[in-house]
Amino acid sequence: MDSVDYYNKYSNAYFDSTVEIDMSEKLDRFMEMLDSGDTVLDLGCGSGRDSKVMLDNNFEVTLLDASSELAELADIYTGVEPLVMDMREIDFEGVFDGIWACASLLHLPKDDMPDMLNKLHAALKSGGVIYISVKKGDFEGFRQERFYADYEPEELRKLIEDVNGFTDIDIWTNDDAHVENQTWVNILARKR
Repeated sequence: MDSVDYYNKYSNAYFDSTVEIDMSEKLDRFMEMLDSGDTVLDLGCGSGRDSKVMLDNNFEVTLLDASSELAELADIYTGVEPLVMDMREIDFEGVFDGIWACASLLHLPKDDMPDMLNKLHAALKSGGVIYISVKKGDFEGFRQERFYADYEPEELRKLIEDVNGFTDIDIWTNDDAHVENQTWVNILARKR
C-alpha cells in the first residue's frame, strides 16, 4: 500500500481526525505575509481544513491532493473542487502568491525533494511565500502504512537555500499537540 492508497482507504477516519486541528498559529503567520485576495495553492489539502480558513479570509485557493477520496471530502467541506494529482506532476509558472504545503512534502522520497522545491519555486509569483512542514528526524521509509521522509531543521534549510531565489527563510520547530513525542519542522520563505 502506498500513501495515496492509505488516504483513499482511510479517508473518512483521516478527515474526522484532522479537520478540527487548530493550525491558526502557522496559518496566521503565512496569511500575514500575503494580501487579501491573493492566490494560494494548498498542496496536499487533505480534509480541506486549512483551505477553508484561507477561503474564509478572502484568499483565492486552489486545492490539490493525490487522494481522490480525500479530495471528494475536501470538496464537500470547502465547496471548492480540488485538483486530483500527484504533486510531482505540477507544472505552474508564476501562478500563486502563496503555497501552503502542510504535512504533504513529507510523503516524498528525499531524492525527489530538490526537483519538487524547484517546481514550487517556479509556481510562485515574484515575492510569493511558501510554507512547508515536515516531521523532525532522520527516518525515511514506511511507517503506519505510509511513506515518510523526516528532516532535521538544518537539512530542510539547506534544501531551501539550494533553490536559487528563496530568501527571508524562517525555520522553527514545534511539538505536536495531538501526538506525543512528535516534533514538526516548519519553514516560511519568500521568492525573490
